[in-house]
Amino acid sequence: MSEITTPLKTQPEESLFLTELIGSKVMLHGKKIGKLVDLIIKENGTLPVVVALLISRPFGESSLVKWDQVRSLSAKSIEIEVDNLDACPKEPGEEAVLLRDHILDKKALDLDGREIEVVYDVRLVQRNGKLYVTDVDLSRYGLLRRMGLAGLANAIYRLAESIQDQTISWKYIKPLPARIGRFRGDVQLNVLKDALSDMHPVDVADILEELDHEQRVKLFEELEPEHASDTLEEVDPNVQRDLVASITQEKAAQLIDEMTPGQAADVLAALPAEDAKDIIAMLDEENRQKIPPILEEHEENILNLATEEYIKFPPDMTAEEVQDHYRDVSKGKDVVMYLYIVDAQDHLLGLVDLKDLLQADDKTLMRNIMNENVISLDADCPLKEALETFTRYDFRALPVTSEDHRILGVVTYRDMVGLKHRFLD
Repeated sequence: MSEITTPLKTQPEESLFLTELIGSKVMLHGKKIGKLVDLIIKENGTLPVVVALLISRPFGESSLVKWDQVRSLSAKSIEIEVDNLDACPKEPGEEAVLLRDHILDKKALDLDGREIEVVYDVRLVQRNGKLYVTDVDLSRYGLLRRMGLAGLANAIYRLAESIQDQTISWKYIKPLPARIGRFRGDVQLNVLKDALSDMHPVDVADILEELDHEQRVKLFEELEPEHASDTLEEVDPNVQRDLVASITQEKAAQLIDEMTPGQAADVLAALPAEDAKDIIAMLDEENRQKIPPILEEHEENILNLATEEYIKFPPDMTAEEVQDHYRDVSKGKDVVMYLYIVDAQDHLLGLVDLKDLLQADDKTLMRNIMNENVISLDADCPLKEALETFTRYDFRALPVTSEDHRILGVVTYRDMVGLKHRFLD
């Protein structure tokens, strides 16, 4: 009995991996005629599209089937519709780009030939009757999936996004040679310059840690100041020392001024004492006052860890008005997931989670969706007590308020965790 298949054009959008497809049985008129060996792609536009399938047949034969001859495709089976299979080409031409043969297991290199990682898999998306290549997968999860151990990976990592989603969009892959033949080179990424501004600081930090000193500094200098500041927070302390030592102290001070006091203290703590002292002297006045007590481990005032870069709105603005203003007011802010609702004297009236804002009706006033029972920290709250409050309530940030409940700043959980090993022994 033949399997029931859904025509390609009516199939819902689906994400697949190359390793899931390779080896899938190929069906013709309800009978298995071979297995999928490879996919041939054509680079036209932003994303390459699959134009043909290379199929292995009994007795060592192979056939090249055009994509428009594919009736349905899944990780379990592929249904084709061909009048005369023997009339199909046997092998792809010299100009054909084969995903398995040319891309899989190749080293991913930067523009200067430095190895970043190995391509363990290729992600594809089936959409509107076509199959597009969207990403190369460099993750350890991809490696385990490649080895047929996806189930084990799921159990070990509990589907951790950081493990599964270490992919690089195909738009950052440089065009492959026009006449690629049996390509044995490495995959060249166009990622270290063109894509820097699109990459999360954590991802840039991972790349920096893999490069040698010269390449690391060259890449770091390509970053915009705010992006460089965020990336500097994420790298290993040894790499932080290396980067800060390789730029002028003036530039280092500029980057550190972009951080919260707690994050700045973490970076400065990784530097030689004299260098840290020189950089602190170049910081803005507020940071010059807040950071030294943190570094000296004599922190008694939680305000030294607080940032003033948070978002606040009056209670009578509508959800629609706040959403319209959010993009502009959130730029450069350290805390963007919470909106603090205040009166004209900055008395803290309530808090709105960003998720609640997005789900609210347009005409709803902030005072009607805000949480009035806001957990806050007193200005003289000890660090240990502050950390216990974070741990108990599982907030990503907590406001610091005065005796008359005016908001004085906001402390992030990230800063508390980053500093607890120095202060809470």
